[in-house]
Amino acid sequence: MMRDGAGGGGGCRPAGFNISSYGFLEKMESPVVILEYSLPLLEFQIILIFLFAFFSHTFLRSINIPKFVSHIIAGLILGPQLLGLMEFSSDRLSRYPALDGNAALDCVGEFGFIMFTFLMTVKTNWRLAFRNGKTPIVIAFSSSFFTLIVGMSFKNLFSNRIDHLYLPIESGLRERRAVVSFQSLTLLPVVAHLLSELNILGSQLGRLAISTALISDFSGILLLIAVTTLGTYKNVSPKAAYLDLAMVASLFLVVIFIVKPLAKRMIDHTPEGKPVRSIYLYAIVIIALGSSAFTSSAKQKNVLGPLLVGLAIPDGPPLGSALEIKFEKLTTKVLLPISIAVSTMKGDMFKFLYELDDVLYNMFLVCLTLIVKWVASFLPCLYYKLPIRESSAIAVIMCSRGLTELYLYENARNRSVISQSTHTFLILYVLLSAGIVPTVVTSLYDPKKKYARYNKKNVMSMRHNSDLRILSCVHKPDNISSMIAFLRLLVSPNKPSPMAVTVLHLVKLVGGAFPDMISHGKNSNRVIHNSYIRTAIEAFHDFESENRESMSISMFTAFSKMNIMHEDINTLALNQNTSMIVVPSGRRWSVDGSFESDDIEIRRLNVTLLEHAPCSIGILVDRGHFSRISNTWNKKRVKTLRVCAIYIGGKDDREALSLAKRIRPNPKVDLTVFRFIFVEEAGFTNWDYILDNEVLKEFKQREVDGSENTVAYVEKTMNNGDEIIETLRSVAEEFDFVITGRDHSVEFPDSSGLNDWVELPELGVVGDVLASKELDSRVSVLVVHQQ
Repeated sequence: MMRDGAGGGGGCRPAGFNISSYGFLEKMESPVVILEYSLPLLEFQIILIFLFAFFSHTFLRSINIPKFVSHIIAGLILGPQLLGLMEFSSDRLSRYPALDGNAALDCVGEFGFIMFTFLMTVKTNWRLAFRNGKTPIVIAFSSSFFTLIVGMSFKNLFSNRIDHLYLPIESGLRERRAVVSFQSLTLLPVVAHLLSELNILGSQLGRLAISTALISDFSGILLLIAVTTLGTYKNVSPKAAYLDLAMVASLFLVVIFIVKPLAKRMIDHTPEGKPVRSIYLYAIVIIALGSSAFTSSAKQKNVLGPLLVGLAIPDGPPLGSALEIKFEKLTTKVLLPISIAVSTMKGDMFKFLYELDDVLYNMFLVCLTLIVKWVASFLPCLYYKLPIRESSAIAVIMCSRGLTELYLYENARNRSVISQSTHTFLILYVLLSAGIVPTVVTSLYDPKKKYARYNKKNVMSMRHNSDLRILSCVHKPDNISSMIAFLRLLVSPNKPSPMAVTVLHLVKLVGGAFPDMISHGKNSNRVIHNSYIRTAIEAFHDFESENRESMSISMFTAFSKMNIMHEDINTLALNQNTSMIVVPSGRRWSVDGSFESDDIEIRRLNVTLLEHAPCSIGILVDRGHFSRISNTWNKKRVKTLRVCAIYIGGKDDREALSLAKRIRPNPKVDLTVFRFIFVEEAGFTNWDYILDNEVLKEFKQREVDGSENTVAYVEKTMNNGDEIIETLRSVAEEFDFVITGRDHSVEFPDSSGLNDWVELPELGVVGDVLASKELDSRVSVLVVHQQ
């Protein structure tokens, strides 16, 4: 294209246009001339969108309004009711409609919706839809079906009052049908985005909501295809409708028999643990964009093709994860805000207010279907015996509106299915829903409250002969041997009742939007491709076979993001009625005993568990020596494991002592209890001090002074912090495994000096000293925190 005549800033616009300018200095007396070039104009539009979104979110985040609302508000500010950005840009490039100044911005907005839909379906494991039994199926069909039936029953009411100046009667009825159809839908991206914002994606309610949204999306896809085909049949011709339907069917076949095998072939050509080749990722995105163009030619929504292609891509690593890592930040941080703002810029508040009387019945239909949808979602929840507050929360989530609806509304307006006034009203409806629904759901559902009835779930509160229930968590392959070694301490043929162990393999979710929990029971038919998971399953099954009379093991794998992983652990602990959760510390040593690394994410997870767990917590620090000794027990020459329980005082130490009682019957363990006494304890009369001594007195009578006399008991008086450090170092040299409480009821002498040097606060002072990387020892530690 030529630059000739492109710089005139007057009333005459050039017939053609250029992409880039010479900058502000091109025409000193009129710098705005740069906006008559396509690239500077697009950059100017995008800068304004992010500028107003930033200012809006600066004010709204203080009241916990999601960022999505700020993008809508930015679009309304830039719309015709205030700044009129689109009107300003419309004829900046040329007087020809084909060279409209908003064309590039519309293209970016459309691209954002396509990429978002594609990535959302890539991250979706559609098997989740049928993991919660019949409940989500009934909720999804009830909310969609009854909303559609009731809405359609009322759409013809007062049709004689439709103003022909607003819309012809037939167009007005078509608009009402569209409004009702939109209301019957519950779209997966909206629900997933809402749950992610509220950080309840991994909760029981979140899983149920996701399953319901998945099934609703299934029916929504079919409904949109049917409605679009029916519209073509009526308004164009039956032949065109059949041809479009055949094109959609051919797309389904291509996705199933070409795209899906191609994706699997890409995975097979990627070695385990290696990144996917970039050319594969770009090829898949090009296929998704091509499918979008194909579905547009079939007169369907252009996101249908990317949605189907996304379903054909296996979620999670390596391919799904690689696509998310490569494209998600660009899509969610850059493209999607532009898409939302561009869509809402097309609303016109002035026109909406002027035609308010004509839109009132559509507003009535929205309110009516909203009530029906809530009731139709709430009643099935009650039928399946969900609590009233959780049932209400599910119903509210099913009624939520979001960014995907904005795309559908804009698409309907572009096809003249709805008027601009109704489009503006629906934008405001989405704005209200996005601002109100998160607050309502938060007030109705707090995942922490479900632990309120889970009182006194700890080892100390258990009866002497009752079976011990433990939830053991593993993150990495090197956690397997250390966790089995710890469980082996608790196994004894002399115990009156078997121990029930639940093993949870935690897999960090990369590329999967939705958490997944898999049970590896006898009836499980889920094929596991991950070699690490298979290794864990086989190792624990072998361990169970060795000790079948003393313990039973049930195994689960949880795919979850680190920030919500504690929900999976807590929920499983609640369901399995466990008394203690045992987790790895995240600190790792090499084979020769030297410090190797700290996993900060695992440490943060442990801190969260300490705050919210429904039962006691044990944090296991294994230097490797302990697990190697334990794993040789089945050989003829058995080495006895020297175990020490450190007792200072407080509920955590009492819990540690109770766990030590469970270890004592093991004939391969030599148990010693160290009682630390501080000079400052003299004269203590508080309740903790009395209880500490009573528990210790009972323990000594039963275990130390009893007939078996299998436990050694040592008391040591401490005067200052240096003596504590020296004593702990000597314990580390003498013993293979130490059990200690995290917090203590007695303050250490010179405690400020000890606390200042604590590197791992989740382990407490004693645990931190024993787990220190500077400590020249191979002792392993279990730090116990009572519920």
